[in-house]
Amino acid sequence: MTLTRGILIAAALSVVATAQAAPTASAAVPGPAAPPGPPATPVRPVTDTYWGTPVVDNYRYLENLADPEVQAWMHAQADYTRAQLDRLPGRTRLYERIHALANTDLYRGGFIRRGQRYFYQLLAVGAQQPKLYYRDGLAGEEHLLIDPGAMGAGSGTHYALDYYAPSWDGKRLVYGLSAGGSEASTTRVMDVDSGRVLEESITRTDLNVIGWLHDNASFFYLRYEAPTPTTPPSERKYNARTYLHRIGVHPTGDGDQVVFGRGVSAAVDVPEGQATYVHTSADSAYAVAVANHNHDTNPSTFYVAPLAAVKGAATRWRRFATVEDGIIEVELHGDTLYYLTSGGAARFRIMATPLAKPDVRHARVIVPESDGIVTGFGIARDGLYYRVRKGATAQLYRVGLDGQRAEAIALPFEGNVFGPVVDPTQGGALYSLQSWTRPPQLYVYDPAAHESRNTGLLPPSKIDTSELASEEVLVTSYDGARVPLSILHRKDLKLDGLSPTVIDGYGAYGLVREAGFSPNLVAWLERGGVYALAHVRGGGELGEAWHRAGYKRSKPNTWLDFIACSQYLVDQGYTRSARLAGTGTSAGGILIGNAMATRPDLYRVILDRVGLSDALRFETEPNGPPNVSEMGSVSDEEGFHGLYAMSAYQHLRDGVAYPAVMYTTGANDPRVAPWHMMKMAARTQAATASALPVLLRIDYDAGHGIGSNRSQREQQQADEWAFALWQMGDPDFQPAARASQPDSAPQAASAP
Repeated sequence: MTLTRGILIAAALSVVATAQAAPTASAAVPGPAAPPGPPATPVRPVTDTYWGTPVVDNYRYLENLADPEVQAWMHAQADYTRAQLDRLPGRTRLYERIHALANTDLYRGGFIRRGQRYFYQLLAVGAQQPKLYYRDGLAGEEHLLIDPGAMGAGSGTHYALDYYAPSWDGKRLVYGLSAGGSEASTTRVMDVDSGRVLEESITRTDLNVIGWLHDNASFFYLRYEAPTPTTPPSERKYNARTYLHRIGVHPTGDGDQVVFGRGVSAAVDVPEGQATYVHTSADSAYAVAVANHNHDTNPSTFYVAPLAAVKGAATRWRRFATVEDGIIEVELHGDTLYYLTSGGAARFRIMATPLAKPDVRHARVIVPESDGIVTGFGIARDGLYYRVRKGATAQLYRVGLDGQRAEAIALPFEGNVFGPVVDPTQGGALYSLQSWTRPPQLYVYDPAAHESRNTGLLPPSKIDTSELASEEVLVTSYDGARVPLSILHRKDLKLDGLSPTVIDGYGAYGLVREAGFSPNLVAWLERGGVYALAHVRGGGELGEAWHRAGYKRSKPNTWLDFIACSQYLVDQGYTRSARLAGTGTSAGGILIGNAMATRPDLYRVILDRVGLSDALRFETEPNGPPNVSEMGSVSDEEGFHGLYAMSAYQHLRDGVAYPAVMYTTGANDPRVAPWHMMKMAARTQAATASALPVLLRIDYDAGHGIGSNRSQREQQQADEWAFALWQMGDPDFQPAARASQPDSAPQAASAP
């Protein structure tokens, strides 16, 4: 579920941006001697029996991150990895190239509009973190509000801005800060005009969603229960409740009135889930409460009540939609509720119903289903603006609030639209336009003139992309499904199988890998590399049916689609297995771990970032229960079989020649516990029959990557790509001891 409506800061903030080194001399620079080998990991098997099936876990003890022995093992693994990477002679120049590209242009994004006042983040050249600003009018003076990079100076811990929500009049701001990439937010309040931070400091408000009241002095917010020593990890980030806070009263939040959530009222049946929150609008006398399972864009359960009648636990919330109704986004406008749904429309449509008595069975169609995917909308004074995605491009439309007079907005160039950013009291819309090979620009649409103009808030990029190209192809998967694959490369690419190539995939929660410009990626492409994104089942690229074809028991389609796309790159001459790296992040760990387990011969390198690997144990951690709706539960037999199938950790086999692998995790990860990568590294090190390295990279001041600063991202990219180029045989990345025989490992027979 999107926490701040607006345009995302462009790919400079992406944790999956790629990079490479500028061309360098081929002579290897002598480096430190190779470490003797990764630290030994004792095998201590634990057997669980699920529905009559015994499952052995040799490294269960690694889940106890507080154990001094486990901590010592983690540090030893991290030190070993650091020693290996520091031996690579091209690594420093690679980092310098990444740093130069990441600091070429400034970016503004994350816009929220309140009347003529705009709030947004600015990532300046050389800055570690984006700062939050506001301005009155797009041409107004820029005012700094929050600089996370200035916090924690000298402490060894960095801070991140997790969310922000201005009041309807734009004079107050609620925002969340967390330390060390933990996403463990503390909610604060600021007076915007003076910049004064008020006394509010409310903890346990991770992933907060704010609903301002009309007085601009009160707001709804979500909060997790305070854990006790006996609270199991699986319940610490579950069933958040919604509270009403009045600024200046109960500044710590303790004593605030609870208004919605599971168990709050015996008269209101709220399903289990990670989050509950309340939506409001500046011009509506109603409030809509949401029970969301996993803070994602999957369907939620919705309730309505008159805003004036929201009075603590006794509030008479009336449920009007369940998960089965397929609603993923709502907007309140006057007496009408507008919503985006997959109900009766796998490619989504926008509907409207009266807030006084919402009825999704007899709602009006505002935007019908079409051959594109309707992905989002916003309400302005002159109508409803919405976005329709078709492959790697998207179109912005406007329609009357009655569903009449739909028109396409003429765009300055064909690309991918992000937005719209609108305000119901103002006309027009702000949006970003970019593509895989074209840097973003910010435009504002003037409905009176029927034209868009460049705001000038993103200066023209200094990065030359004229020699870059992108392709969109369809790959036939194992069962005949046609899987979209985006391929980026230089225009003069030769299909001779010699290009170093990385293929990335995700495929979960119906999320989409949108086409967007990454400055770091230019470096990989300009040296002749290929970068591909497989839009596999489980994602939302082709609508809700595509998502449903890659979750729970159908999850194997996700990695089988990825394997088909990888094989396509080899068969068509883009690369060969000896120069192919596969990568996945977070839930993409299911994809990449199983792709490696299924076809270890297809990849030379595997880069697994904060990956979910032991799906059978996921429910035991704080972020596990919210994912049951997407992945299933071991508490029922059907769910167990699905989870066992997707648990890559359980499918590695002794004596198999696995690729070179680098597992990456953050010690403070709140989404996928670090022990997933730890256990996967231990198991791969023990199982592989190849002499190729298996490394575990740990950042002790990071979490899932969302709150990482620019230096952390740059360093991680340098490590990942130096590792990949080393294993692909690039002479600039061979340690001195192996400079004359870079492919002496058992799997290197097919290397160039």
